[in-house]
Amino acid sequence: MEIFTVGGAIRDELLGLPVQDRDYVVVGSSPEEMLARGFKPVGKDFPVFLHPQSRAEYALARSERKTGRGYKGFAFRAAPEVSLGEDLARRDLTINAIARGADGQLIDPHHGLDDLAAGVLRHVGPAFVEDPVRVLRLARFAARFAAFTVAPETMAMAQEMVANGELDHLVAERVWQELAKGLMEDKPSRMFEVLRECGALARLLPELERLFGVPQRAEMHPEIDTGVHVMMVVDQSAQHHYGLPVRLAALLHDLGKGSTPAADLPRHPNHEARSVELVRQVCARLKVPLECADLARLVARHHGDIHRAAQLDPASMVELLESTDALRRPERFERFLEACACDFHGRQGFEDVPYPAPALFRQALALARGVDAAAIARNCSEPARIGALLHAERVAAVRQGLAKRASIAW
Repeated sequence: MEIFTVGGAIRDELLGLPVQDRDYVVVGSSPEEMLARGFKPVGKDFPVFLHPQSRAEYALARSERKTGRGYKGFAFRAAPEVSLGEDLARRDLTINAIARGADGQLIDPHHGLDDLAAGVLRHVGPAFVEDPVRVLRLARFAARFAAFTVAPETMAMAQEMVANGELDHLVAERVWQELAKGLMEDKPSRMFEVLRECGALARLLPELERLFGVPQRAEMHPEIDTGVHVMMVVDQSAQHHYGLPVRLAALLHDLGKGSTPAADLPRHPNHEARSVELVRQVCARLKVPLECADLARLVARHHGDIHRAAQLDPASMVELLESTDALRRPERFERFLEACACDFHGRQGFEDVPYPAPALFRQALALARGVDAAAIARNCSEPARIGALLHAERVAAVRQGLAKRASIAW
């Protein structure tokens, strides 16, 4: 029985990056021996075990054989005679196929060290085409290691997989899982660039693909198209280290512009309503978690209203706060404002332009929440009028508070 450290831990150590998790491959053992040593089984499809003390993952060395379409179409063989070389050969990219033995020596049969030094994402072998998840992983690693390039022969393989329909067999949950991981990388736009280049974006997110080539509103950003703008917006969300709901909202906020009639370009009238429906469809198809889908719909519908904050009167501001449920859910409203700021700054030359709208709405929300709803309810003899009275008091509080702080005269 031999134990080797493999994969991401080795890669990240060599790149001088923090190591989050360490994975191990066990050669020359069996499930029975692992159990006898106190390891706890966790793998459903193949033997993976947790160390009894460290809880690190130890997987038996395995080989695989393609048996059908999709990422589940494999037969795995984990046996004492499976070698480390066989295990490494089934991995996706060369930089993930490096191992270290107990003596500290690196085992690198696929020249991953050379690709790390050159900054290249390259497939391990011809079996790459057998697993459609590898296209998504390739794109995700491009987002993590933004300075790396994709080897031309690897891109050709990814294009082949798209063309032969292999990606059509991916289940929604796995697509979302990989997209979510990619959105949380340092430069998520790189993931979508790679997916576009190989043709996968048109298959997996055609609503997003349609934004490329669609002009932005001339007064906002005439020199680029909507797809490029969206990529800048999602990168803004990464630069500020925002959470996944904000990053997804940044990605999907302008989907409706992809269906603007040619006669209406580049104004995009009513694109918000179209965006909301497309966001709903995308989130349902990919089975996006409720928190993410909820914020994405909210941003798609109302980001333009936040941008117009300086032109809104107190009544309109309170109406927006109420319609977005900001008074009951201020944390979600804060995430909403973060996504709107990413949209504003995600334009060439706008990165450092002041954007006062979020601060204005935060002030308005604090003033509106300061109104004593319980007191209004107690002093009102007609329950049907409570809502209108509360709204009026909120408007008055916002009018007085903002005028006093900013010398605004409505």
